[in-house]
Amino acid sequence: MSIYKTAINRPVTTILIFVAVIIIGIFSYSKLPIDQFPEIEPPYITVMTTYPGASASEVETNVTKLLENSLNSVDGLKELTSTSKDNMSMVMLEMEWGTNLDEVINDVRSYIDMTKDNLPSGCSSPFIFKFSSSAMPILQYAITADESYPGLDKLLNDDVMPQLNRVDGIGNLSLSGSPERYVYVDINQEKLDAYHIPLEAVGQAVSNNNLNLSSGTVKMEKEQYQLQVRSEYVESSEINNIVVTTTPDGKQVYVRDIAVVRDTIKDLSLDEKTNGRESVRLIVTKQSGANTVQICKDVQAEMAKIQKRLPSDVKIDVIYDSSDYIKNAVYSLEESIMYALIFVVLVVLFFLGKWRATLIIGLTIPISLVVSFIYLLFVDSSLNIISLSSLTVAIGMVVDDAIVVLENVTTHIERGSRPEVRPFMEPTR
Repeated sequence: MSIYKTAINRPVTTILIFVAVIIIGIFSYSKLPIDQFPEIEPPYITVMTTYPGASASEVETNVTKLLENSLNSVDGLKELTSTSKDNMSMVMLEMEWGTNLDEVINDVRSYIDMTKDNLPSGCSSPFIFKFSSSAMPILQYAITADESYPGLDKLLNDDVMPQLNRVDGIGNLSLSGSPERYVYVDINQEKLDAYHIPLEAVGQAVSNNNLNLSSGTVKMEKEQYQLQVRSEYVESSEINNIVVTTTPDGKQVYVRDIAVVRDTIKDLSLDEKTNGRESVRLIVTKQSGANTVQICKDVQAEMAKIQKRLPSDVKIDVIYDSSDYIKNAVYSLEESIMYALIFVVLVVLFFLGKWRATLIIGLTIPISLVVSFIYLLFVDSSLNIISLSSLTVAIGMVVDDAIVVLENVTTHIERGSRPEVRPFMEPTR
């Protein structure tokens, strides 16, 4: 009871304390990051390995089982599951909650290094992936083009992505379905047999003429120069003039004599389409702890500037913006607070008929919210859908408790008790 007596006996001190709490709460609110979900790291680690050209059974036998046998020894492992598909192996490790995943990843990497030598030669290096809520996309764009579509991959990598990487808080930018330039050499098997040329000879001739090699150094008086032999292809048409072999009668056989060179777009196994048109998806993720709403706002502002410098046929459309969901959640909380204030004022004013009591109840809601912002900043949390929903539910509890306590105080005062002491000495009934 000493806290209540002190608050009543020293009203100026009490008011100053509440003012300080409000100021600190407003400052905390301005520093809180706004996100869609709280920062969580589920205790799962995935090891993904690609084995191009292999069937699911080959992947299981030559890749998945080797990794399973090695990763079974990881400390803290709760369950290990795997999936083998054509060209790909996935091994998922479920750890105990509270396990330090950074240490587990180091252990997993060590076990994988010991198994690498036993994997097939055409197998890629296993990729370790740790799921985190911050790795989820916050923005997705659909980029379409007409005449510029074949060069869209280079345009995005050279002009768009470097500009977006300058935005504070950007974590990663990735492209899906981008048209990559590929040069195909379609060999005519009949002509190849007619010249008695093995297939490997054509590939060797093409690769040997597409090299940049260092040729040592040359000293001239006090200067020293590096020499290089540069023979990389500038244009795909140069491949046609490569000599593959020479026939016994001295005739040179060129690539154009036995093959057709096509400079085109790589055949895609996954097509991206927007409104029936070929498109490229740009996926934006943020850094851990960054403000999602602010990043989305900055990225869209930067994208508007980039759009002006791109060719006229290139169109950029937003297909997903997580900040919209966050703004809706914030608006829902604001709406709940507004309705709570209105109903509280009406109920208290109707039953008690006192403006002073109504004002006291009305102040409990914003002060309680301000204190919650201080707590969220102290525990390094964020304003997200979960925390905002919790605050929305808590508002009802705060209003209910405030009404009960105030009604009890009013009853004691009407019975003749001293306002400074008696209402706080009796329990609330």
